[in-house]
Amino acid sequence: MSQLTPDFSKGLVPAILQHYQTGQVLMLGYMNQEAYNLTVQEKVCWFYSRSKDRLWKKGESSNHIQHVTDIKLDCDQDTILLQVNPDGPTCHTGSISCFNTDEPFSLESLESTIQESVDSKNPNSYTNYLLTEGIDKITKKYGEESFEVVIAAMKHDNLELTNEVADVLYHLFVLLHDRGVKFEEVVEVLKDRHTKSGNFKGERKDINNW
Repeated sequence: MSQLTPDFSKGLVPAILQHYQTGQVLMLGYMNQEAYNLTVQEKVCWFYSRSKDRLWKKGESSNHIQHVTDIKLDCDQDTILLQVNPDGPTCHTGSISCFNTDEPFSLESLESTIQESVDSKNPNSYTNYLLTEGIDKITKKYGEESFEVVIAAMKHDNLELTNEVADVLYHLFVLLHDRGVKFEEVVEVLKDRHTKSGNFKGERKDINNW
């Protein structure tokens, strides 16, 4: 991140904020060299305000800080793309995005949804019920839903199959939350495997002792 060298020779450089999980474009701002250096150093977004003629940290008034997870430059080195994890809505109007685009769904969104349920402490939340009951209940439910996937597949019922897979994914994310495992850790394993070929190790032997 710190090794990038944007071209500020023509003045301010446009900087695009993009949600690091969903890919949603959040806003467009402008940076000078000092704002960029602060962004790299503090890993939060700084801009140069053309209207106020000064540096400003995004979220300095609202506390909706934009935490930088990655920075990319375009091919001409004069446009910055920042992937961010926002503390709240990015737009000053309260919208998630300044472009009023719908928030795209991603599997990672399940992780946020589960955390929101935990934070709400809602006693009627099914998520909170599972997490309160603990790992035995969670794994039991995950196993039940997994078997429902098998049944739906054997019945050649694709509508039921898609619904049961959705249930499995939800319970899987609850299980990961309970174990303190981030989905991005799973993604990293998948990325590593994706670069390899010939991973088949043959049929798994029968398990006689569990």
